[in-house]
Amino acid sequence: MAGSPYTDLDRPPLSQAALRAALVRPGSLWSALTVVDRTGSTNADLADAARAGAPEGVVLIAEAQTSGRGRMGRVWSAPARAGLTFSMLLRPQVPLVRQGWLTLLTGLAAASAVRRLAEVDVRLKWPNDLLVGERKLAGVLAERIDGAVVVGMGLNVSLRTAELPVERATSLALEEGACVDRDPVLRAVLREIESHYRDWVEAEGDPEASGLRPAYLAACATIGQEVRVELPGERILGGVATGVDRAGHLIVRAGDEEHVLSAGDVVHVRPRK
Repeated sequence: MAGSPYTDLDRPPLSQAALRAALVRPGSLWSALTVVDRTGSTNADLADAARAGAPEGVVLIAEAQTSGRGRMGRVWSAPARAGLTFSMLLRPQVPLVRQGWLTLLTGLAAASAVRRLAEVDVRLKWPNDLLVGERKLAGVLAERIDGAVVVGMGLNVSLRTAELPVERATSLALEEGACVDRDPVLRAVLREIESHYRDWVEAEGDPEASGLRPAYLAACATIGQEVRVELPGERILGGVATGVDRAGHLIVRAGDEEHVLSAGDVVHVRPRK
């Protein structure tokens, strides 16, 4: 039994057959779903699939990931079967300028699903983190590949304190979530993503007409915060985050100037009480 996924009974393996039966159905966004024991990066694997012409809706889930990446090239790691590590291949028929909303859409949908199922107060940090308080529960990484977009997520489910990848991280188990079973959490997250995605595509990516922007603003912990933003080129911007514009960019007021940011690593300097 050495190396068997059943040796840790607190962390049972996901059932590919059960997930396919629940999620891959006629009319569903999800066209294929695969669970693998181990891979380097689910995003990299689906990037290869996108280049080979794979259809929209392919989902790849890894029980363990050896070369996972977050934003800014950071490593994302967790013990096998301790979290949900998955990627989705999407081909949104919306204007290119609006496709930046996919990261925010995925985070919003996942936060909504986790709040409902696990009863944990999850908030969003622009552009790609799910937080409980100021502790990171999950991250999202979207990459454009030959006309497609691969969106990956890593969500901490049963990680213990000693297993957290960074000090200011957390898991559903540590937050005493009402559900720490990965199967129903994954189903809820993928169904919520599908619902938000369909509304957004139907509205041709318009964040107002689809309801995406107001919903994101309501769930975003960054808005109203004093922030420090690490920008490309080792530049630092400090100010107050005042909103997110129609393109999904963060608006930061620094003194008398307003800055519109399309990218950057945000630190909440003074967490909202």
